[in-house]
Amino acid sequence: MRSSHPRSAAVAALVATALATGLLAGSADAAEGAVSADPIRIHDIQGTTRISPLNGKQVTDVEGIVTGVRTYGSRGFWIQDPDADDNDATSEGVFVFTSSVPTVAVGDAVKVSGTVGEYVPGGLASGNQSVTQISKPTVTVVSSGNALPEATAINEYSVPAEYAPAGDPAAAGSINGLTLEPARYALDYYESLEGMNVKIGTSRVVGATDPYSELWVTVKGWENTAKRGGTIYGSYESQNTGRLQIQQLAPIAQQPFPVANVGDKLTGTTEGPLDFNQFGGYTLVARTLGTVKAGTLAPEKTKPQTEQELAVATYNVENLDPTDPQEKFDALAKAVVENLASPDILALEEIQDDNGAKNDGTVSAEQTLTKFTAAIAAAGGPAYQWRTVNPEDKKDGGEPGGNIRQVFLFNPARVSFTERAPGDAVTATGVVKENGKAALTHSPGRVDPANPAWADSRKPLAGEFVFRGKTVFVIANHFGSKGGDEGLASHHQPPVRSSEAKRLLQAQAVNGFVKEILAADKNANVLVLGDINDFEFSATTDALADGGALYPAIKSLPKAERYSYVYQGNAQVLDQILTSPAIKKFTYDSVHINAEFAAQNSDHDPQVLRFRP
Repeated sequence: MRSSHPRSAAVAALVATALATGLLAGSADAAEGAVSADPIRIHDIQGTTRISPLNGKQVTDVEGIVTGVRTYGSRGFWIQDPDADDNDATSEGVFVFTSSVPTVAVGDAVKVSGTVGEYVPGGLASGNQSVTQISKPTVTVVSSGNALPEATAINEYSVPAEYAPAGDPAAAGSINGLTLEPARYALDYYESLEGMNVKIGTSRVVGATDPYSELWVTVKGWENTAKRGGTIYGSYESQNTGRLQIQQLAPIAQQPFPVANVGDKLTGTTEGPLDFNQFGGYTLVARTLGTVKAGTLAPEKTKPQTEQELAVATYNVENLDPTDPQEKFDALAKAVVENLASPDILALEEIQDDNGAKNDGTVSAEQTLTKFTAAIAAAGGPAYQWRTVNPEDKKDGGEPGGNIRQVFLFNPARVSFTERAPGDAVTATGVVKENGKAALTHSPGRVDPANPAWADSRKPLAGEFVFRGKTVFVIANHFGSKGGDEGLASHHQPPVRSSEAKRLLQAQAVNGFVKEILAADKNANVLVLGDINDFEFSATTDALADGGALYPAIKSLPKAERYSYVYQGNAQVLDQILTSPAIKKFTYDSVHINAEFAAQNSDHDPQVLRFRP
């Protein structure tokens, strides 16, 4: 079981950040005033901002009823004061971090003495909000079997429509020091309930059960609804305030976590403490878990291309290599044949070398591709051929030793590949004009591989194809990941998206290359596709499309159908196909076969575009 509160070793080096955002001990005057007054209550500890006014202080005999006990991961228990104050901004619950398995039980009335602290799940550098807690506790059980404080209902009426306040410019954009406005902002509302006993009623699942026994629901069934039941993330201002992560308090060995897909319902009442963790922010850790009622969602199948249509697809196959079980190869192959209707050209991302993550200098993916194309043929698909350029060892990022790369599969019965002095890992393909038409100097070849934008990242793979006498240029991409970006629930608002800078440079490099092709032939058929790792509304996509060189074809879909990936309950775009101006009429399909389901062959949905060159 993944810990909800992995301890970070980097804390000491980030004291300056803590000072800037108010995470170190608060006002001594305020704390001393509180200490010298009446007995400390939980709402005194929580205060009216995200940072406790008693941060770093010792407290004695804090009273509460135990509402939840966690025996795994970050071990501890939650207590709540049944005698609430009249301030909606102050939570009445708090987490008591014990490190060892707690000895209290739900319903115990306890007195807790210990140190108030602000723990940041994932470490200060993550940008995550902190959890107010009492650590190094001394616990006295006063009585047992007490009624629990009534759970606060979280629903579509209680959660505000606005997501978060703007961060304080004087505190590097942090919202930590701002007084909570739980009636105005969703993040403030959730924070005002941190550590408290909360409940939700029947809610739609918008993020399938993951390997860590978590799922996501929305308490706002109408909020940016996807056609198939999810919740669309359609802009940086569409954070979807009704999303809530669900875990359970019971250990998995004791009580298996339910398997749910997007569109299923978590029925009845789900009740327990409201936590905050690094893998999704505010999380209802269920003491009582509702029942999953299965929906009717099924994997999609795209329409087969006609004889005159060229079908081009992209699919991130998630670190495929020969050490994977044959079942994975067979399932992916079946999807290519049955769900993607055997596209004429298929760009693959995350094809690993012949021994996967073994770090021994191997860069060839011959065995990986032989095994995969054989599986496709066995599933009734075409005898695909492939073209790729092997990367330099350990130069393209991804899983250490895996040497992932993009690969073209193509059906030689329908498409021919134009070989032009195949390039290597460090040789850039260029554009020349032949007989009034554009041509590549290397096919297959890599686009601008020496550009610093591609450092520790996959270089684009370009190839020249011919379909029914017409040349089609295809550029397969796998842009830099979002690793290092802050989550939507960051204490910086808006969150810092540091990874975007690299993708912006990558997009500019690819856009420049496409413009070279179009300069040689303005009517060239060019497709740029792959795991762009960014949204259709992002600066990355805008840079790819700059000057009208390309059009993000996913924008041709209704907004409720624009997604290829589900992250923290948000259905969003990462995988794209973009078209040059000559490709005026096309059919686009984001084929939903993975992202919405607990059982996945990859975490991405493939994309298919059909057109007549």
